[in-house]
Amino acid sequence: MVTILMDQEIRNLIALETKRQNNGIELIASENYASQEVRMACGSILTNKYAEGYPNARYYGGCEYVDQIEKIAIERVCKLFNVKYANVQPHSGSQANAAAYRALLPNGGKILSLVLNDGGHLTHGSPVSFSSHLYQFVHYPLGRDGKLDYNKILEIAKLEKPDLILAGYSAYPYAIDFKKFKEICNEVSCLFMVDMAHIAGLIAAKLHENPCDYADIVTSTTHKTLRGPRGGIILTNNENIIKKVNSAIFPYYQGGPLEHIIAGKAICFKEASTKQFQTYANNVIINTKTCKDELESLKIKVSGTDNHLFLLNTLDSYNLTGLEAQKKLENVGITTNKNMLPNDTLTPKETSGLRIGFAAITTRGCNQNDAKIIAKLIDGVLSNKLAENYVKNEVSNLTKKWLKIEEI
Repeated sequence: MVTILMDQEIRNLIALETKRQNNGIELIASENYASQEVRMACGSILTNKYAEGYPNARYYGGCEYVDQIEKIAIERVCKLFNVKYANVQPHSGSQANAAAYRALLPNGGKILSLVLNDGGHLTHGSPVSFSSHLYQFVHYPLGRDGKLDYNKILEIAKLEKPDLILAGYSAYPYAIDFKKFKEICNEVSCLFMVDMAHIAGLIAAKLHENPCDYADIVTSTTHKTLRGPRGGIILTNNENIIKKVNSAIFPYYQGGPLEHIIAGKAICFKEASTKQFQTYANNVIINTKTCKDELESLKIKVSGTDNHLFLLNTLDSYNLTGLEAQKKLENVGITTNKNMLPNDTLTPKETSGLRIGFAAITTRGCNQNDAKIIAKLIDGVLSNKLAENYVKNEVSNLTKKWLKIEEI
């Protein structure tokens, strides 16, 4: 008989985190709640198997079952996004982007991406990221209305002559015209890449234009609106590109794949292909817009939304930095994250606003009426109109009627 010894210290912290998730309102746009089945796969004995290489071409024996799992994951994600080829091994979206760059460009290749403070990602050319050290980044800004200015992007592309144009963002609350981006790329004869990490679930549910129809390569995480395990994927319709992608992931950037996470990805791809998921994704958009509209009716400065998030200007609305607003909300059980706004005058450590998203709490059962209440609570906290104990009680009332994390 095997005695299972529990690490009580870690077990206690997991219990506290479970309580925090159940008792709080999660409005971080990049977070979600994976299903029991996804979590089961991620915590399964598949974590024991080392499987460097790819299905039917491993550097280890004993891979017959993980080969089948990985093949299923590839087949499912290709069907979900209507592509021919996929790599499901990236451990994260950042590593997926790194491999995509390497597959498409030589070191020093020029990439045109969004100004980082306007909603880009660290791997889209930040000076603290590998991306800016290995590649030459130039940037296009958002228009004065906070939206993509395709004419300006074309103008900059003609001037800079990039090797690749990158679309897809971490804090952009509007729809992206991927067809228009492809036309710009064709006009300046460059490659087109999309990082769809934030909106992958909306694309899977056919609520946003599919970049796979236009881009040379598409990367994504699997844990945001797609509601799967933490990890990355790379998609393409080009056979030569997928060969380069596979080499870039293994052996260049990664060693053995996480087959337990790949199993979780396979499950989430199946879940995302259902009518229930389409309903969920549509509700995410409805709830997000409802909260934003309610705040706007209270004369709060917000921007968006065509997708799962919107931006709240805390500096202009409440004379609070994003960091100050984040802390005030967290103190009453509402979790958000500070975020730079277009043309922000503050630093990334402070910011002038918050990024607010409804992907996570919609999974738990948040509805439109709840979204209106949440808007009033946010305003009440940040304006000091509502007492802290009152808000905590309202947060408790909302979260008690939603699904618990263990039930999802």
